Amino acid sequence: MAQNIYDRPDFFAAYRRLPRSVRGLAGAPEWPALRAMLPDLTGRRVVDLGCGFGRFARFARAGGAAAVLGIDLSRNMLAGAEALTNDPAIIYRHMDLERLDLPEAAFDLAFSSLALHYIVDLDRLAATVCRALVPGADLVLSIEHPIYMASLRPGWLAHPDGQRTWPVDHYGVEGERRTDWLAQGVVKQHRMLGTTLNTLIRAGFTIRQVEEWRPSPEQLRVQPELLEEQDRPMLLLVAARR
Repeated sequence: MAQNIYDRPDFFAAYRRLPRSVRGLAGAPEWPALRAMLPDLTGRRVVDLGCGFGRFARFARAGGAAAVLGIDLSRNMLAGAEALTNDPAIIYRHMDLERLDLPEAAFDLAFSSLALHYIVDLDRLAATVCRALVPGADLVLSIEHPIYMASLRPGWLAHPDGQRTWPVDHYGVEGERRTDWLAQGVVKQHRMLGTTLNTLIRAGFTIRQVEEWRPSPEQLRVQPELLEEQDRPMLLLVAARR
């Protein structure tokens, strides 16, 4: 089972205070870039991997999606999603993505935001998701960029303002990385950029677009605290097709 850090009271309490929790999609600086990578949602059957509070599920339905299945390991997150959702076409399920089982050819879009860097067996998950999509369906995801992930090592503490120390630490050494972000002992999985993309290709996806996210000039004008995000890519955004 993947680490369920979001159900730890100390982590969850801190996470709920983050801008992306308080403001939803508008509080995620990468959202405009990620949204631009989405296909037309009209009539799509969507699966949201790591749905959190259900922000994307509700966005997808507002954009014309026919139905959304939101999956998350955290009961705290799912409870929040249920409380914020009043739509019978959105269903939330408690599942571990490490053991995910989905019906074949049941979805037209798979979406995942900042969840897959927690997954140990990404090969299995990618293959499962590919089988669950109809031919021509899309996968759009975001993860922590491997350059950013490579800065984590046991014993490193995040600064109070959320910054980390550079430079990259052993980028080519893949596997478990631990950090004290919002709570102690948060476990993530570091993979090189090529490893992640090749995993998707092996599963049957064609890579359509890759964005190493950085803030736009307009975002920097409005949020000058994002200036440090120009020093290295913080997030990796990928669009692929089945």
